Amino acid sequence: MQWYLPFSFMFILLFLFLSLLIFSLLHVFSLALRFKLRFFTGLLLNGIIAGLAMLLTWQHDIRHEKKWFGHYYHDSEALLIRLVEPLTAKSRSYKCEGIIEAVYDNGKAIPAVGKILIYLSKDSISSSLNYGDEIIINQPIQKIRNSGNPGAFNYERYAAFQQVFHNVFLKGDEVVLLKQKNINLFWKIIFSSQKYIIDVLQKNLPADKNITGIAEALLIGYKEDLDKDLVQAYSNTGVVHIIAISGLHLGLIYIMLVWIFGRLPFIKRSRFLKVLLILGSLWFFSLLTGASASVLRSAVMFTCIVIGKNYFTQTSIYNSLAASAFLLLAYNPYFLWDVGFQLSYLAVIGIVWLQQPIYRSLYIKNKQLDKLWNMIAVTLAAQVITFPICIYYFHQFPNLFLITNLLAVPLSTVILFAEILLIACSWVNIIAVYAGKLVSLLVWLMNIIIQTCDQFSFSTIDNIYADILSTWFLYAIVIGCCYWLIYNHKGMFRFMIISMFAFTMFMAFTKFSSYQQKKIIVYNVSKHKAIDFISGNKYFFCGDTVLQKDGMLQNFHLKPARVSMGLDKTNQLLPGLIGKSNYWSFFDKKILIIDSAVIYEPTDKKLAVDILLISNNPALKISGLITAVRPSIIIFDSSNSLWKIANWKKECIALALPCFSIPEQGAFVLDIKE
Repeated sequence: MQWYLPFSFMFILLFLFLSLLIFSLLHVFSLALRFKLRFFTGLLLNGIIAGLAMLLTWQHDIRHEKKWFGHYYHDSEALLIRLVEPLTAKSRSYKCEGIIEAVYDNGKAIPAVGKILIYLSKDSISSSLNYGDEIIINQPIQKIRNSGNPGAFNYERYAAFQQVFHNVFLKGDEVVLLKQKNINLFWKIIFSSQKYIIDVLQKNLPADKNITGIAEALLIGYKEDLDKDLVQAYSNTGVVHIIAISGLHLGLIYIMLVWIFGRLPFIKRSRFLKVLLILGSLWFFSLLTGASASVLRSAVMFTCIVIGKNYFTQTSIYNSLAASAFLLLAYNPYFLWDVGFQLSYLAVIGIVWLQQPIYRSLYIKNKQLDKLWNMIAVTLAAQVITFPICIYYFHQFPNLFLITNLLAVPLSTVILFAEILLIACSWVNIIAVYAGKLVSLLVWLMNIIIQTCDQFSFSTIDNIYADILSTWFLYAIVIGCCYWLIYNHKGMFRFMIISMFAFTMFMAFTKFSSYQQKKIIVYNVSKHKAIDFISGNKYFFCGDTVLQKDGMLQNFHLKPARVSMGLDKTNQLLPGLIGKSNYWSFFDKKILIIDSAVIYEPTDKKLAVDILLISNNPALKISGLITAVRPSIIIFDSSNSLWKIANWKKECIALALPCFSIPEQGAFVLDIKE
């Protein structure tokens, strides 16, 4: 992979040179041929850009590397892996990313490349591992798979965009730690700095995850100590960007650096030194926070801005945005599918395009109120452009986003600078103590504001249906409306009306289709039983009690499916659904659930069922079960142990019985046709 980056830029420079040459020649002729040749020129350039994008995307995929370990790895072979980050503590395990350096085939090490996610059990051996360690494992690795639940987050694709296709679960005694280490000094400094900052915050802040977790996330993007319910409250009120390092944080750091270096006597006189220190500090902070796509966007854009302001007479923010996007996508084309990347660019474009027109639409004499109105204009501009894609990804709209942003953004700014003061003066005990108290108080106050706003029943419009097509229609409406209002363009007004009509018709058709559906879904929820009977836009849930409560389990596993199918909540039996406990009849389908040890007596008249669902690890044999039951298909849900499912599947194959393993194949969805 090391050759990919220069190879990419070589092709970029070559194609750009040829494109400019062709464009220059054709432009001369287009003066005589007017618009005809210009059209073909634009078409040619678009084709070249599209070809470049496809080439870069193809070559960035590590699976096209000859040395990618997946081409010749087998389960019986050992792997040499280098840990490229410190272990991250999860609730039941440690997690880290590793680089595969070799595959051992009959004791012979074959050089290889590739990434893998490693999950380690919490024991003394695992906890001693650290960044740069080299280990040998001889356990079978697994391909990363999705849950298969309808509407669920496509984690397999997300991991693939990070060039990670496999994971492995290990116990400490299944890891052989080698004596040699492979450490990059620069990244060691980054990881050591992260650990130092976290240690300082945890030492000087109270042992309360609601405070320490928010402080860690706000300063360096460390999210492992965040409370999930509190994060949901921040999301519901439209201020989750505060705890996700983005352009806001980098902008504040940039303002602070300009102020500091503009007052230091030896630095302010040297333009080159000032630019070097500002950019070096910004990039160090970006890497310190994890170098997410949104942070890199901000870092590249600020780099263009700093260089432009110091070495050119005029700079355009649109040019800076375009340059940063080009550089980032040339480096990694898969950033285009990153949610943070999309939201970051859309928010900046919205602010640049709409903030001034919104601000100028209302004149306020009072200076303080005018500053408040300016902040409101910034928030509105960002929200107008980002809300369609937010609805697509999160299926909700925060009604109180204006109030919460006006309160939380200034407060988070003070918190950020107070945390920087705490880290800078951590060696002075008295300053660190009082800075820690100030940070704790401010974070506590911000949490109270967010949680109070979240408690209002009208704070969020939830469960909003959206897909790619409806999102495009929404953007057509938003862009048409904004363009018409700003430039008084009648053509864009007609475009907006047509888009609104198309959006309305599409949503009406989607709603009508949802009323016709009849389904049975057995969800893939680890260690839980979860079944939805669906008729029209209503559903009835049968499963573990914990999944009936609003919380992270329901929101992550069940809610996306219900939103994608346009379902409304119901607690009553549906029309066509008869039964209780372990036997159900839904229209013409019969479902039998076995979730405890049971003995069936052989009978000549077997119970015919369409679905036999085995759940909660019952002690049984399939051969004994079918002496009394005749199923069309046997389903093993995710509450069963994998080893038991493997044994049951062997029995089913021997008996020629159709079976379905939800942990391996994903959620089971049965469409009922009338």
